[in-house]
Amino acid sequence: MASAPSVAPVLAAGTIDQVIGWRRHLHAHPELSFHERETADFIFATLESLGGLELSRPAGNSVVARLRTGRPGPTIAMRADIDALPITEDTRLPFASTNPGVMHACGHDGHTAMLLGAVRELVARREALGGEIRFLFQHAEEVSPGGAEEMVQRGVMDGVTRVIGTHLWAQLEVGKVGVPSGAVTAAPDTFWITIRGKGGHAAIPQQTVDPIAIGAQVVTNLQHLVSRGVDPLDSAVLSITQFHAGTTHNVIPEVAELNGTVRTLDPVVRTALAARMERVIRGITEAHGAEYEFIYERGYRPVVNDASVTAEMAELVAQVCGPDALAPMRPVMVGEDFSAFQQKAPGTFVFVGAARPIDGAVHPHHHPKFDIDERALETGVRIFVAAAERWCGAP
Repeated sequence: MASAPSVAPVLAAGTIDQVIGWRRHLHAHPELSFHERETADFIFATLESLGGLELSRPAGNSVVARLRTGRPGPTIAMRADIDALPITEDTRLPFASTNPGVMHACGHDGHTAMLLGAVRELVARREALGGEIRFLFQHAEEVSPGGAEEMVQRGVMDGVTRVIGTHLWAQLEVGKVGVPSGAVTAAPDTFWITIRGKGGHAAIPQQTVDPIAIGAQVVTNLQHLVSRGVDPLDSAVLSITQFHAGTTHNVIPEVAELNGTVRTLDPVVRTALAARMERVIRGITEAHGAEYEFIYERGYRPVVNDASVTAEMAELVAQVCGPDALAPMRPVMVGEDFSAFQQKAPGTFVFVGAARPIDGAVHPHHHPKFDIDERALETGVRIFVAAAERWCGAP
């Protein structure tokens, strides 16, 4: 294969304007996970217009484009997620969501547009490439079990030798790129706790088994599992985000329901925390004469960047964006099903700085006022194109 490019790839005139236009169209027409029908149709039609690709709809609303060069070389995959979130947009952008209650509040519109831009560039460069480049437009990243696993089961990663993905990141300024090695994102597990006591009049508490008081003890004691049950050098989050009980001021209810999430990077910590949670819940409820139900649902695997591929990507980013662009980055405890693709081929997940303030603040992902700085889109396109040229450059 050809050696690494020494400078950033020169993009064709009009590519970035087209990418911005695609992003704004997608932003204005968001669709929820597993419902991305119009989004997928738009992606398919856009790819079809570029020509020279084998197109398929392998699973759900996903779209796959294969650029086969007919020359020897590896098969690499590039992924973008396409779904939106159930959030009412409050950005006042001229291309704000036209779908009430649905918003691209995580940057997936930008991810899709960047990958479409890379396709546009690489189709035009196919004579200088070898092997195959496979572009994966994935549905349903935001909702477990996610679309990545379904795509993998349908064979989209068969024969792939390495895979890369990018995420526009509001916590990094434009021009910065995070290329972390090792664990990158957490396993996002979900749990439900039902505590069943004995209801009664609030003025006669001795005749009840109060699930609210018991639930409060459960909440307090579960916090000790991370602070006192996990090695300080490991990472874990246990957050209870819902507590529902009762209907009025003078009745102790029969049932309290709790819901929350556990985030871990290490599979040993993940398994141990789930077991310890049930031990705490059982001990407290039994001590007070209550019953419980505990449901623990595993989410995505952690994203773990391959050391070798990540080192090459860091070198490539320094060449494409300049050595000062590389930003040190620690793991983040969000979930990402890009990990499903990494089970089939070594890969790396890159964070592209895209911070853009609205009303004087850079709002986090999944916020009604979240937006990206569209200058970041060019960075993402250049990274995808440079990676293809590095790994699939014709001999």
